[in-house]
Amino acid sequence: MDALEAIMTTRAIRRFTDEPVAEDDLWTCLRAAQQAPSGGNVQPTRYLVVTDPDVRAEVGKLYRSAFTRYAEMAPERTDAVGLRIGRSANHLADTLGSVPVIVFFLMPRLPSLVEGIDIGPVHASVYPAVQNFCLAARALGLGTTLTTVIRVHQGEALELLGVPEKWEIAAMVPLGHPAEKFSVAVRRDVSKLTSFNRWS
Repeated sequence: MDALEAIMTTRAIRRFTDEPVAEDDLWTCLRAAQQAPSGGNVQPTRYLVVTDPDVRAEVGKLYRSAFTRYAEMAPERTDAVGLRIGRSANHLADTLGSVPVIVFFLMPRLPSLVEGIDIGPVHASVYPAVQNFCLAARALGLGTTLTTVIRVHQGEALELLGVPEKWEIAAMVPLGHPAEKFSVAVRRDVSKLTSFNRWS
């Protein structure tokens, strides 16, 4: 698939079929993720792939609970797009445990490397890997969505997965065959969001 086509049509997929994901496809997505840039080439990302049905079911329960707490506190959106996204997100919360593959992108809990100098959070070296993973999946006809809601129950999730305390969840990405269509997502006009040389 043309790279620009993959970029333009990679959108949040939250409805999946029961069809399993081929192991070769999963490894292709993981290798693509690992090729992403990171600050100083530190490569801080670790990947925890959940395919066991029982573990997926437990992750699904945690995610449902986390999403419920989030939804209760998040500002209500009553516009058409907001309602559609809300229905879609709620569907994922109800069915996450049955998605064939769930990938956790983990990052170390690190103090600032240079005291008193802000060079940005570790996340900046993890999210390119997430995007590469999602783009590779799109090229293979697989659906993904980046979600961080599971962090509401991060402690329980890490304990369930046996992750040491020095790590935290940067993102969680379900992976599977989409039960909805890929398309170019509606976005704000970039020309209205862009300045050249000075803020305007």
